[in-house]
Amino acid sequence: MPLTAVVLAAGLGTRMRSPVAKVLHPLLGRPMVRWIVDALQAQGADVVVVVHHHEEQVRGALADAGVRFARQTAPRGTGDALLAALPELPDGGPVLVTAGDTPLLRAESVGRLLGQHHGPATVAAFEARDPTGYGRVVEGVGIVEEAACTPRQREIRLVNSGFYVFDAAYLRRKLPALEPHPPKGEYWLTDLVDARAKVVAGFGEEEFLGVNDRAALAEARDILSRRINRAWAAQGVEFDSLEHALVEVGVRLEPGARVGYGTAIRGESRVAGDLGENCVVVDSIVEAGATVRAGSVCEGAVVRAGAVVGPLARLRPGARVEAGAHVGNFCEVKNATLHPGAKVNHLSYVGDASIGAGTNVGAGAITCNYDGVQKHRTEVGAGVFIGTNVSLVAPVTVGDGAIVGAGTVVGQDVPADAIAVGRPELKIHPGRAEKLRARKRAAKG
Repeated sequence: MPLTAVVLAAGLGTRMRSPVAKVLHPLLGRPMVRWIVDALQAQGADVVVVVHHHEEQVRGALADAGVRFARQTAPRGTGDALLAALPELPDGGPVLVTAGDTPLLRAESVGRLLGQHHGPATVAAFEARDPTGYGRVVEGVGIVEEAACTPRQREIRLVNSGFYVFDAAYLRRKLPALEPHPPKGEYWLTDLVDARAKVVAGFGEEEFLGVNDRAALAEARDILSRRINRAWAAQGVEFDSLEHALVEVGVRLEPGARVGYGTAIRGESRVAGDLGENCVVVDSIVEAGATVRAGSVCEGAVVRAGAVVGPLARLRPGARVEAGAHVGNFCEVKNATLHPGAKVNHLSYVGDASIGAGTNVGAGAITCNYDGVQKHRTEVGAGVFIGTNVSLVAPVTVGDGAIVGAGTVVGQDVPADAIAVGRPELKIHPGRAEKLRARKRAAKG
């Protein structure tokens, strides 16, 4: 029998205080609503998403998710939202219904509720630490919204999760007959859950956290992060702290990789190496045997086996650090390749360049790659020595085995095995230092 699921994602989400649709706020590299869609599809559900506010945003974000859409013409409550999806539902079979702001729902819980469904309606329930705001599950009655609860019913801690399974034929009979509730004239989905409904308790409260503001969004992010980190740790990834590392859902880690305290790995990164503390790795590859030391940032970069980056280095898009190469503290590499064994260890900038195998680039050396209009490349051969505070004015080539003396501005090609030195004349005036200081003190006084 076909399985259909409806995700109610038509709300405005004013408490988020954001121009972005509430259900599209990102959680570890995936929009909030996509977590729910994926959990439902993992159980084989054909998913229908009900939209209204920010409709085009939501449709665009889920364009590749394999879902169908239904439009609620006016925001008149959850019952009306499900009614909008009625034309998309089958004539028979189970229909899952859940809100679009509960991203912690697990596929396993979807399967559990489906497995216990019988009769017209089944609802997932849990014991709330504080039931304020929840509809109470009242034996012999069904679900009673908090506003309608008696004082005794308010003391009930078994509450409605907002996650249901209905028989499709039951929905076709009952949805059009729902009555509006004053004062707003809203139609409540809970009116479909009466004394005949099956209540499945024992679900965890955490799983049905509703994300209605930025604080709840951060809480959901923390919970999802712990789930992801624990799953990777079970596959052989070492974490300095499961609580203090962020791994987005598109990341792939390999057994033996290490993730340091406070490190964030985002996008489509692939990591098999050692990431130190407080690193940021985005859309990058760090191979097994590579080391990225504390405080370094890799964006769109490749770090090969045996390479060392950092501490406090930045690799920008197009940076490639080949086997055994080093990029040290306060260095920046952009759209450049450091070939095997090359070293750029201190306070240097290498952009739009190729640094040959075994070449050493001294502290403070830079490639001057931008002329104000265009970017130009610097080609440095193998076994080259680039001295401290050298400026390589691109386009320029330095041949294999050349030596460039400290402080030199290289504005023309340097042949292989040549020495290039260009410094202003140094003038020394003996015995003049104290006279200069005395003159400056007198002027100050």
